[in-house]
Amino acid sequence: MSAAHGAWSQHPLRRFTRPALLLAAVLVGGTLGYMLIEGWDLADSAFMTVITVSTVGYQEVHPLSLAGRLFSIGLIVIGVGTMLYSLGLFAELVSGGQLSRWRMTRQLERDVSALRGHFILCGYGRIGTQVVAELERAGVPYLAIDNNPEAVGRLSREGRLFLEGDAASEEVLRRAGVERARGVVCAVDADERAVYITLAARSLNSNLFIIARAGQPESLRRLQLAGADRVLSPYQMAGHRMAEMALRPGVVEVIDTLRSGSGTLGVEEIVVPEDWRRAGATVREAGLTDRGTARILALRRPTGELFVGPGDDQVVLGGDLLVVLGSAVEVDRTTLALS
Repeated sequence: MSAAHGAWSQHPLRRFTRPALLLAAVLVGGTLGYMLIEGWDLADSAFMTVITVSTVGYQEVHPLSLAGRLFSIGLIVIGVGTMLYSLGLFAELVSGGQLSRWRMTRQLERDVSALRGHFILCGYGRIGTQVVAELERAGVPYLAIDNNPEAVGRLSREGRLFLEGDAASEEVLRRAGVERARGVVCAVDADERAVYITLAARSLNSNLFIIARAGQPESLRRLQLAGADRVLSPYQMAGHRMAEMALRPGVVEVIDTLRSGSGTLGVEEIVVPEDWRRAGATVREAGLTDRGTARILALRRPTGELFVGPGDDQVVLGGDLLVVLGSAVEVDRTTLALS
């Protein structure tokens, strides 16, 4: 599904505004013409105008004078031309599928308006395709933005939620619900466009978590200055991962299993609510060491201060991020203890 610039609000039937006005002008002009030329009353003049324009072939209301016949000829030419013009527009509307596309666009608008806490993916290339697959696997809402015809075609065929447009445009980002979004994943190929997208997104929502792809090493710093929270280089990541798999294949396998949650245990992150009523309590006092809760691997303050393997006496504050290890049930119990 896609949405062009004006398709969000313009109904296809609005194209009939001009033909409708022309037809109304013909009917009014015809009625007034018969009243003035033939001296008929309003009802007879209006009836004569309608049967003349529609060419239904009814008998004349009253005998026509020469001037009236000449007027009728002109009225038929103008009226039939207007009717044909209107029918042509209607045929084009039906055969071109504009009504169905408009309905799809309206549905897209409703779906986008309903998004909350979603990710906005900018660029549906090879990396963007993989990002979407991971987001869908995790059940996280998302919206893709791209203006490449090939990418737009794939998004449409796959039935994914997307907008067709330039992700660097503030208008497009607003339509994507950037003010309500959880984060932006910038996976475009050009580093210059990634900088523009990051700047635009950050200016519209200062709380966004922005992840950007950098193709060139010198772009890492630029994207950070533009406001990206994390900047990744696919080439550096691939090289690092290949080296890790060569040197420590067992460690990589275990970490991947924990991260994907494909086993009984998984690694998750929990953010302590800012208004947590027990802020300042220790890990033990908060009940995070109770039986059935997840194990805390690390605690990170909003300031960036990191505590790896925090002890039972570590203080927990509102806004802290906990990285925990446990089953889905244990993670839910830990989340409940922090609510």
